Amino acid sequence: MKKFGRYVTLLAAAGLLAACSTSTESSKATEGSSSGKTEISYAIWDSGQEPGLRKIADEFEKKNPDIKINIQVSDWDSYWTMLEAGATGGSLPDTFWMHSNEIYRYGSNEMLLPLDEYLAKSEDAKLANFPDGLNEIYNINGKQYAIPKDFDTIGLWYNKKLFDEAGIPYPDDTWDWNKLKEVAKQLTKPDGSQYGFGAGLSNQEGYYNFIYQNGGKVITDDLKSGYDDPKTIEALDYYFSFVKEKISPAITVDKERAEAFQNGQVAMSVFGSWNLSGFTANDYIRENADVAVLPKGPDGTRATIFNGLGHAIAATTKQPDAAWKWVEYLSSKEAQEMQATLGVAISAYKGAADTWVDSNKNFAIKNYVDMVDYAQIRPYSQTTIKWEDKAYELLKPAYLGEKATEEAAKETADMMNAELATEK
Repeated sequence: MKKFGRYVTLLAAAGLLAACSTSTESSKATEGSSSGKTEISYAIWDSGQEPGLRKIADEFEKKNPDIKINIQVSDWDSYWTMLEAGATGGSLPDTFWMHSNEIYRYGSNEMLLPLDEYLAKSEDAKLANFPDGLNEIYNINGKQYAIPKDFDTIGLWYNKKLFDEAGIPYPDDTWDWNKLKEVAKQLTKPDGSQYGFGAGLSNQEGYYNFIYQNGGKVITDDLKSGYDDPKTIEALDYYFSFVKEKISPAITVDKERAEAFQNGQVAMSVFGSWNLSGFTANDYIRENADVAVLPKGPDGTRATIFNGLGHAIAATTKQPDAAWKWVEYLSSKEAQEMQATLGVAISAYKGAADTWVDSNKNFAIKNYVDMVDYAQIRPYSQTTIKWEDKAYELLKPAYLGEKATEEAAKETADMMNAELATEK
């Protein structure tokens, strides 16, 4: 578990204000396509980012006319199924996104190409251009297996139309847990046609944020589960109470939370900054919604989960130099500023946050930037992929009101501690 306090200090020192579908079959680079170009596959899991990334790829291809970039888009679940199958069969995409949940598994098992030698020779891709906290996520045993792409925080989205109809002022930075629940109750209709809040069973865009706002932890610095911490249990109980009190629908499939917000079924919910492209493209949300900072916890603590994606190269690529040219360009100041200008994501490149904020005048997205001051790095360890999904399933009965929160949380802690004990 990496410490995040040091990272916040580095952000301030750098002057960084802030700043994180359909499946397709993977393919390897070919020495020569019908056009005589080297083709490099680039796999991602967010269709909302594809248009902007395609423009970046077009610029790259102008500078490198002998290389063609094929973007492959999958949904989240299909993406990791595809990568796992590719890793097993030796057919990973040439380049692809990497996540903090998965980096240890892929990096430690030699499925990713170490980038250190390329980085040492590059003028355009330098780790010094990215915050140390992000670089460290993708460094395994002293080797760099990915370069930061972006980073993200979480904000409170609200439906202005529903607030206006109820005569309720919009959320602001004075809101706390009590205010959130009070307004959620006011915006809930007894017939079930409208809920005040969408408290989905989601970790990064849900209960993780509330755990840290309450002073709890998901994982401790000495690699123990934080789910049996009284502060964590209290936060989970608060979050699950929205469903119990029927001021939130029970949402156990993540995409349904966005759908409920987009169709006006819920007046508020929490979403990551990576949703910006999709929300901007949605006519209803663009006209009727906005984003605020997350509410403060009971003692005034504000917190958001922070994460960042990385660009990786498959160890099995048949065109490592061409693949590196693409990742090198994606990591350059030019491409990172394009990513921010196009509103694709908050670029990880130091100093690019203002560009991202200026890219979109529809919403108050500076609130995402402001949340970085209260950021907690997304909980991860070597075995995240094992304990995180199991935690979701163990907490689900409490979320649905079928089991006491304390009982479910302690069961989750026992499971998680067993997984953590296997780490090297």
